[in-house]
Amino acid sequence: MQGRGTFISPFPSPFPRPRCLAAAAPAGKAKLTHPGKAILAGGLAGGIEICITFPTEYVKTQLQLDERANPPKYRGIGDCVKQTVQGHGVKGLYRGLSSLVYGSIPKSAVRFGVFEFLSNRARDENGRLDSTKGLLCGLGAGILEAVFVVCPMETVKVKFIHDQTSANPKYKGFYHGVREIINAQGIRGTYQGLTATVLKQGSNQAIRFYVMTSLKNWYKGDNPDKAMNPLVTGTFGAVAGAASVFGNTPLDVIKTRMQGLEAHKYKSTLDCALKIMRHEGLAAFYKGTVPRLGRVCLDVAIVFIIYEEVVKVLNVVWKTD
Repeated sequence: MQGRGTFISPFPSPFPRPRCLAAAAPAGKAKLTHPGKAILAGGLAGGIEICITFPTEYVKTQLQLDERANPPKYRGIGDCVKQTVQGHGVKGLYRGLSSLVYGSIPKSAVRFGVFEFLSNRARDENGRLDSTKGLLCGLGAGILEAVFVVCPMETVKVKFIHDQTSANPKYKGFYHGVREIINAQGIRGTYQGLTATVLKQGSNQAIRFYVMTSLKNWYKGDNPDKAMNPLVTGTFGAVAGAASVFGNTPLDVIKTRMQGLEAHKYKSTLDCALKIMRHEGLAAFYKGTVPRLGRVCLDVAIVFIIYEEVVKVLNVVWKTD
């Protein structure tokens, strides 16, 4: 007996405890993504995404290279597409694709692998990652992908696209172009604009993962294991992409100029920024914003959708717990 009228049976009850008594139990711990799975899923997502969205990247880069003082060759997005197709056919919109395909797979692999590695160590005891830590983990992922993959990849891509505007293009393909660049400028030739690239990629991923982490935490509330369908993931990814475009397009313009065929005109990243401001005005820092906005929103949405879905499959076939 315990107290008045309360009997404690010495035998276990054959019936389950009422569900209401378990309601106050703490929520389960969120599952962590193994960095190995992140590398595989990120690489696959990056390769598929760039094949879908490359024409918008091509147009954006052409508009950013089209300096006002030349005078400008293109009157806008439509005119750029029209002139390119007239001069080189539809395949002209895919000039430089190979350099991005070869680079996008390791870029996304490094990005998501590093992010999961860092975020797994930054989560609280319930496996929850707060927005600020998401920003810092994204910054770390962006910096590493910039140094190891993005800078050489972007330099080659920009040179390929810029080369097409010449009367006599000299690059015949990816490997030929890389060989010509290295022969003329050494390995350093593939690392033009490193500072601008680190600033751009670091801020890119910091903004995107901050927004994505914030939206995920809002959506999941107190249930860290709440499932997210692809539509929700894609919508959040598009919002994160848009935020990064408005946040760092000036850095993207500077990076593009520092990696073009006329990069010798600039002494440094700061000198490039000052010359753009002096000769072209503040608006020049937002050249290519519209095509970049369309490309990046689609890019980030597709990448996060494919990444999350591939991770789900890997969780079934690859047990790491």
